[in-house]
Amino acid sequence: MLEPKRRKYRKEFRGRRRGKAQRGFDLSFGEFGLKALEVGWVTSKQIEAGRRTITHALKRGGRVWIRIFPDKPVTARAAGQRMGSGKGEIDRYVCVVKPGRVMYEVSGPSKEIIVEALKKAADKMPIKTTTVARD
Repeated sequence: MLEPKRRKYRKEFRGRRRGKAQRGFDLSFGEFGLKALEVGWVTSKQIEAGRRTITHALKRGGRVWIRIFPDKPVTARAAGQRMGSGKGEIDRYVCVVKPGRVMYEVSGPSKEIIVEALKKAADKMPIKTTTVARD
């Protein structure tokens, strides 16, 4: 799974999930991409599941770029613990994805194969997405 090598601070606030993507909304590397349509947290496991789905559907015939990285730690408390006694330990890392953000880019085989691969990857994502192409 993806996670940062080191951090300046161990734990973070949850933050506000609003607004549009400030950067990363254009295709930079591939011919086709998977773009987010709503705000959400995408975990490192979901990013890896999408990557594996795309590479499996391409049958190792194309190139895949992951344009998001899970750099936000999310804490959780053990089940059955009483209230208080501080913030929980880091449970997982997530990436805050805003509308317009390109999450994956693909190039290589035919358009039909790539669109089908990105559709399968979209099923693994917790947010609504769309497929975009380079004009």
